Amino acid sequence: MTGPNLSEWVLKHRSFTIFLMIVVSIGGLSSYFSLGRNEDPAFTFRTMVVQAAWPGATLDDTLRQVTERLERKLQDTKGLDFVRSYTTPGRTTIFVNLKGSVGAAEVPDVWYQVRKNIGDIRHTLPAGVVGPGFNDDFGDTFGLIYGFTADGFTHRELRDYVEQIRSRLLNVQDVSKIEIIGAQDEQIFVEFSVQKLAGLGIDRNALIAAIQAQNSVVPAGSVQTSQENLSLQVSGAFRSEDDILDVNFLSNGRMIRLRDIAEVRRSYADPPQPLFRVNGKPAIGLAIAMRPGGDILALGRNVTAEIGEAVDDLPLGIEPTLVSDQPAVVDHAIGDFTTSLWQAIVIIMGVSIVSLGIRPGAIVALSIPLTLAITFPIMQAFGIDLQRISLGALIIALGLLVDDAMTTVDVMTTRIAQGDSKEAAASFAYKSVAFPMLTGSFVTAAGFVPIGFAQSAAGEYTFSIFAVVTITLFVSWFVAVLFAPLLGVALLKRPETAAPGKPNVVMRTFRAVLLAAMRRRW
Repeated sequence: MTGPNLSEWVLKHRSFTIFLMIVVSIGGLSSYFSLGRNEDPAFTFRTMVVQAAWPGATLDDTLRQVTERLERKLQDTKGLDFVRSYTTPGRTTIFVNLKGSVGAAEVPDVWYQVRKNIGDIRHTLPAGVVGPGFNDDFGDTFGLIYGFTADGFTHRELRDYVEQIRSRLLNVQDVSKIEIIGAQDEQIFVEFSVQKLAGLGIDRNALIAAIQAQNSVVPAGSVQTSQENLSLQVSGAFRSEDDILDVNFLSNGRMIRLRDIAEVRRSYADPPQPLFRVNGKPAIGLAIAMRPGGDILALGRNVTAEIGEAVDDLPLGIEPTLVSDQPAVVDHAIGDFTTSLWQAIVIIMGVSIVSLGIRPGAIVALSIPLTLAITFPIMQAFGIDLQRISLGALIIALGLLVDDAMTTVDVMTTRIAQGDSKEAAASFAYKSVAFPMLTGSFVTAAGFVPIGFAQSAAGEYTFSIFAVVTITLFVSWFVAVLFAPLLGVALLKRPETAAPGKPNVVMRTFRAVLLAAMRRRW
């Protein structure tokens, strides 16, 4: 290989190279424990939901005047794959799907354009249309879900405590979003009999207008003095159900109190919002999502600790229950793959020692942890977590990363047996096989290019296979030309006899087949 001889340079600076090996090993170990953990790699959902409501409209009117107008405008979306809609009387739901070739970084800009384009035609929709509304974050994964049950507390009191805990959990590291599940909104119901209103000759519109006017918020001005500015507020806002019952209004020339003709009660929205139960008991849930690139195992530990501190401040009767525990699932999945990874490392190291001999095999075996120690910080720099795809890629790469070190050791062993010094053998190995090893790494990495550059959600999901294998291959080349020669000089010994040994049966058979194939090219 042309250019400076890296192996020769390493042997002239042995102290620095040994120091570099120690630093690399410590850095790799530190990166391994600080790498993010997740069950699967993150990928981008290329689907948005657009919804609009037109209360009272028929199916045909909703389809023609709302759904079709929105669909025609959505067809102008850049990178659109297809649009799918679902229409019922008074409501339309449209799914906007982008092509897989739209990059993950481009998707937020595309959704912004969708919102802007729909906003441009909002004034053309029929009067009374509610929306359209947009949802493009339904792909968020909630790794932890806690359910809170209450014994002796109302639903509203439980919700207040749960919202306090939510505020505390938002400060936990790696938490990106927390949603409350199963909380019911309170409403004030004013119930009166239509027959009674008709019998008393009460105008229903006047009744409703009186209630709305009493509770309206209007500016009353301010009084400015030489020292301060005082804001004036009109009293009369509703503070309780009794305040509503005390409303007086004028109907047909007489004053009527609402208490005499109606009932007022506080209750929850009807129909209710989606309910949440834990072990058959009504509950309110907290769904916790992790930020991209976070460590789900660390998130689980931190959230558990914060929940424990928050429970200490809760009154007796409110109990949290862990409903969904993704950290435990990830710990099990990552543990299985990690065990397979270490087993593969031990097997390859053992086979190298048995097949090559103790000293040459030890050099090849030591190149494996050195390669991984450099690979982990690079994975961390590129934001590649430890998950099932990246760990599977490491297992695939284990059978490839020993090739370069094995080639270097084989050349050094042969040259030492022929009488060269260890330093000369290491220098010769670089000059003779460094470039072929490098081109071989390029060729092997090229085999994974279709995975790495596939323009689809599947390609985004499996990208870490290409990235990890490529990183490992080129790191193994540097290990083979930098660290393997130094280890070879330290561990390899000159054979007692310089005469080449007699080939065994396997070698003789392989040589005969090879020669026969070369002579009969057809």
